[in-house]
Amino acid sequence: MASRLTPQTGTAFALFAGDTLRVIDPEGEQVADLVAFSRDSHPAWLSAGRTFDYNDTVYLTTGHTLYSNRSVPMFTITADLVGRHDFLYTPCSPETFALLYNHKGHHPSCFENLAGSLAEYGIGPDDIPTTFNIFMNVDIGVDGRLTIRPPRSRPGDYIELRAMMDLTVGLTACSAEMSNNYRLKPIDYEVRRAK
Repeated sequence: MASRLTPQTGTAFALFAGDTLRVIDPEGEQVADLVAFSRDSHPAWLSAGRTFDYNDTVYLTTGHTLYSNRSVPMFTITADLVGRHDFLYTPCSPETFALLYNHKGHHPSCFENLAGSLAEYGIGPDDIPTTFNIFMNVDIGVDGRLTIRPPRSRPGDYIELRAMMDLTVGLTACSAEMSNNYRLKPIDYEVRRAK
């Protein structure tokens, strides 16, 4: 049975080698930020740069592997009904809303939601790298300019990731209006244990 993240919230949980995480967009056009850390004595984290290097693409989908900063596989994408996700943008933060959107006062953010959820696992705010932004649709222009488009996900679409090592995972229902076609919605997720 799926668990639900209400709009603009996050969670953290353990995922073990062989487990499968399914992230579901129940209403469509909603991004989920995902980050992961190894659970061994030499911490590693999900790395956009290493993942791009070894897959030779920024558009990651079924069959691609997501790597750690130590060049070790963390996830394999085993199913993907959308085929467009982002690994360029950092999780939205209070500074994002102040500097990019000129927002005054507090605004919920993925960074704060991840930091709050991961704290119980001993992971601090400064440890959080660029997130794998599931369902986020970013176009790259010929001049290198990035344009955020509405997600391509439709109600019920999902991506499945198989853990290649024991992990601590952070996951959000993204808080940035622009990334979600200006309507903030929930994210569902399921963990299927290998054992």
